Amino acid sequence: MKKYDFLLVGGGLFNGVIANEARKKGKTCLVIEKRDVLGGNIYCREVEGIMVHEYGAHIFHTSNEEVWKYVNDLAEFNHYINCPVANYHGETYNLPFNMNTFSKMWGISKPEEAKKIIEEQRKEITGEPQNLEEQAISLVGTDVYEKLIKGYTMKQWGRECKDLPASIIKRLPVRYIYDNNYFNDPHQGIPKGGYNVLIEKLYEGCDVKLGTDFLEDKETYLNMADKVIYTGTIDSFYDYCYGKLEYRSLRFEHELLDEENHQGVAVMNYTDGETPYTRKIEHKHFEFGTQEKTVVTKEYSAEWEDGMEPYYPVNDKKNSRLFEKYKELGEKEEKVLFGGRLGEYKYYDMDKVIESALKFVKEKLL
Repeated sequence: MKKYDFLLVGGGLFNGVIANEARKKGKTCLVIEKRDVLGGNIYCREVEGIMVHEYGAHIFHTSNEEVWKYVNDLAEFNHYINCPVANYHGETYNLPFNMNTFSKMWGISKPEEAKKIIEEQRKEITGEPQNLEEQAISLVGTDVYEKLIKGYTMKQWGRECKDLPASIIKRLPVRYIYDNNYFNDPHQGIPKGGYNVLIEKLYEGCDVKLGTDFLEDKETYLNMADKVIYTGTIDSFYDYCYGKLEYRSLRFEHELLDEENHQGVAVMNYTDGETPYTRKIEHKHFEFGTQEKTVVTKEYSAEWEDGMEPYYPVNDKKNSRLFEKYKELGEKEEKVLFGGRLGEYKYYDMDKVIESALKFVKEKLL
């Protein structure tokens, strides 16, 4: 049996950075991935010349110069800027909340007019907000909450906003300027040719076993390397001995349409409570595509159950306490290290994943 320096469980972005750094140091890696493809949730599938973000829209953005240089050394990025549109019963509004949004909503043009309306509506909430609904109204007023937050959030979490903690939206971006750029970060874009270009570079030189569940033969695999970096769900590694951590999941419906341009924007959020999906993604717009056809994906939020993909950790008090117990077990391991979104039970943007993995390498591996 071949012995490796590192066994990487999970072929996503976190372990991709580990693999890349290991190769630079002449170390050997075996990657075990449950899916039939590498890339984790940033994997792209080509359809009619369009790179489809198979597991939801991924737009790279960062303020970290080191991370931006890191990814640009591996792939060429385009100049895509995320300017999503909210659709409320056919009415469209620019996101994030800015003067274009307020102008459409109230027929105004000056920042002071928008401020005055929001200040007046915020007065409805007195004292400390007790739930997400009160928190949202105290930040942006009733009109923006009712049209652009309430229905979307309810679909996203599968609960009424009154039943969700205020802490979920401590802040909401509100701009009193005409600016539709969703992110404040100075660097933003999509790899030309999709994220697979980046993934292929990161995992170059690794031995890879796809369609393989590490946990089905855990002991054998553990003996195949000096160190194991596990990026699956930490509770599954310990056979759920303390119980199962909770997640929100997603479901996608991909559709190839015989249209050149379906919605005119890459990301359109459906913010009413009646439309069953949370958003529609038109993938060609990520790379300014001019193909004759288009691929549109409807994204549905779902309660996670066994067998479903775990996307978003539910970081409430109950789950956080449970995770701490698993984390304590993990810290006692001599050979196995846990990382990434599932291993750390933490939501990460892509740049933060890379940041975390580089720190991980420096402090724990090489």
